[in-house]
Amino acid sequence: MVRLPLTPEEVERGQRLGALLRRARGERSMLDIALAARVSPETLRKIETGRVATPAFPTIAAIADVLGLSLDAVWAEISQSERATPPAGSGHRADLSFPQGVAAAG
Repeated sequence: MVRLPLTPEEVERGQRLGALLRRARGERSMLDIALAARVSPETLRKIETGRVATPAFPTIAAIADVLGLSLDAVWAEISQSERATPPAGSGHRADLSFPQGVAAAG
């Protein structure tokens, strides 16, 4: 299976996600947060630096839970400056990674 290149919007959203997680983590250790979320510290580092622009939904849900962030708040923050959705058939992939209204289970 060939993975399509990321759109500029996906890259920007990934950078906003990384910045949000870094701010929420504050002075807490990346290692502590990663272990509590049951993800590798390398995965968390890549997400925080924007190198993984479209992480798996369960990964973000776990990290958000450890950081005390609701998924609604995460979605609102990372989608705040997105451009209008391109028309169907324009060659852009649809993003289904954070459906609006999904809340973290707790």
